[in-house]
Amino acid sequence: MSRGGFGSKFHLLVDRRGTPLGFTLTAGQVHESTQFEAVMKSAGLAGRPDRRRPGRVAGDRGYSNVRIRTWLLRRRMRAVIPYRINETNRGLDLPGPFARATCRRRNAVERCVGWLKAARRIATRYDKLATTFLAMLKLAILGRCLRIAFRNRA
Repeated sequence: MSRGGFGSKFHLLVDRRGTPLGFTLTAGQVHESTQFEAVMKSAGLAGRPDRRRPGRVAGDRGYSNVRIRTWLLRRRMRAVIPYRINETNRGLDLPGPFARATCRRRNAVERCVGWLKAARRIATRYDKLATTFLAMLKLAILGRCLRIAFRNRA
């Protein structure tokens, strides 16, 4: 893996409220779509079929490929991922119109990333090693989850 800082990238999975569920850290040149299964596994969604799973999984066009859509279809999750301009619907999604309103709610990930970047150490990425950047990322996510839990409790 690359050194920390600008040469690393984190891939994040959140629920519809922006609560982080899972993430992975990779080198900066790794494409997002190659980490889809790893992120889903980090949240516990790739394992046993009897566990509760979301009905829909949203992503941007970077996640639009046959492998991801087939993976979701096998697990009875609907892909709310817009097709790239050079793609066509190959019959891999469940029937029905594209869920535009659901697609608009993808901004929960962007809001969570923006919140995490409010922690200056995550935004500036001064850490020289990927392991220390990962530790700071875990602390920021833990702080986010604790704030959400206490806000919901009050």
